[in-house]
Amino acid sequence: MANVRVIPALAPIVSAQVKDTTVKRRVAAYARVSTDSDEQQTSYEAQVDYYTKLIHSRPDWSMVDVFTDEGISAVNTKRREGFKRMVADALSGKIDLIVTKSVSRFARNTVDSLTTVRKLKDNGVEVWFEKENIYTLDSKGELLITIMSSLAQEESRSISENVTWGARKRMADGKISLPYGQFLGYEKGEDGLPSIVESEAVIVRRIFRQYMEGKTPSMIGKLLEKDGIPAPGGGTTWQSATVRSILTNEKYKGHALMQKTYCANFLTKKMVKNNGQVQQYYVEDSHPAIITPDEFDMVQAEIERRKSLGRPGRCNSIFAGKIVCGDCGGLYGRKVWGSYKDDKNYRKEVYQCNEKYKGNKRCTTPHVTEEQIKAGFLVAFNKLMENRSSLIEDCRLVQATLCDTGIIDAELVTLRRDLEVVSVLARKDIAQTAKASGDSDCGNDHLERFCQINEQITALETDKVKRLAKAKALERFVREVENRPLVLESFDEKLWLAVVDQVTVGLDGDMVFRVRNGVTITV
Repeated sequence: MANVRVIPALAPIVSAQVKDTTVKRRVAAYARVSTDSDEQQTSYEAQVDYYTKLIHSRPDWSMVDVFTDEGISAVNTKRREGFKRMVADALSGKIDLIVTKSVSRFARNTVDSLTTVRKLKDNGVEVWFEKENIYTLDSKGELLITIMSSLAQEESRSISENVTWGARKRMADGKISLPYGQFLGYEKGEDGLPSIVESEAVIVRRIFRQYMEGKTPSMIGKLLEKDGIPAPGGGTTWQSATVRSILTNEKYKGHALMQKTYCANFLTKKMVKNNGQVQQYYVEDSHPAIITPDEFDMVQAEIERRKSLGRPGRCNSIFAGKIVCGDCGGLYGRKVWGSYKDDKNYRKEVYQCNEKYKGNKRCTTPHVTEEQIKAGFLVAFNKLMENRSSLIEDCRLVQATLCDTGIIDAELVTLRRDLEVVSVLARKDIAQTAKASGDSDCGNDHLERFCQINEQITALETDKVKRLAKAKALERFVREVENRPLVLESFDEKLWLAVVDQVTVGLDGDMVFRVRNGVTITV
């Protein structure tokens, strides 16, 4: 039998459980609360006081510091500055032992917890989790931490799901909330609902008005900066994206679409755009409106109109995209004429066919001035109002027939039902094809049928959107006609946008106005 000689260890593992009276251990504590509430603030202060007294009460411990994080979640360590400073100090040799309340205070993410503990352990730094009585230099420490971290992570998941459920329940009940610090025009009222801040609401109304006057988001932003108006959140720079977000936010008309984004991962807290992955909630008349629904809808229609022109950013006039050449069918655009006479600079703005000097054949339609367009509109609208009653009746008839979506809705129900059936059959065919060694085209019939139905659904949905937009435009048109005097004496930009569909300039300079209900008037 072989002779075995035991060589004792020179530097046995020293745990916090073993008191070394010869050398004091440099000890730091970590305290954290996950919210900024008054109740949690008290808990935070109590933790700091407790660990300060605990460390000073041990003769074998020397206090380094109490590292803290307030109002920070433990799900990950990215934003926990106190935690990161503590780990950095420990790795640089300033700390021998870290004391913390529990594994869940340290981290609710198993990976983060184990990674940090192992890194500290490799550098001879021990962590003591007081509640669980776990010492990381203990042989069983890592196993216990893995178990407890997993439990803490699952607890975090449960909390996240409960919070999400509560938030969605409030949404379903029509209770809304806004990020008031970054939201222009509203503050939290005494009843908990958004309340209008009139000094900011003036800015919002200005943005909507200037857009309808033909200005672009970029131009509006520059004008706001010029006037020294602070951006939402207190910045000095108005980004065009900020202006666009205001123009398209339904909350300014007193409605609220909730859950535009959602948390895709409770660990990373990453918010992603909701493209139908989770349910949304649309609450009408949820709070006071800064912009009337009609004005808001007109802006949305104008945004879509500018997009249809191909270069929405260059659209800087309410007449852009609405004036058409009667010769070639091209759009009229604004042109600036200038000349020098008697040392004076003469500047004149006109609207002219954009295709006039393109190609060999030139358009023969004349240019028109803004004054001519406005004057022509006044004449056309006053002619229109001569038969107001029959005009409104015709519009209602068009709404009831051409804009009705009842048949489309019925077809969509049938097609979606068929799609579900064909989808199941296509999946079965694909599975059989994968197993079969023969014809690889097996199941193509169902797959083709699936694609055909999808195309039909897309086409019908597009048609439905167009009809609804037409119906909404006609409704605005009718309201404007009903509420206007029989004789219009001055040009009105809002009325122009609501009434005029297109203006065609003829070869002799006549203008044919086509209004929203399809009626044409020549002036």
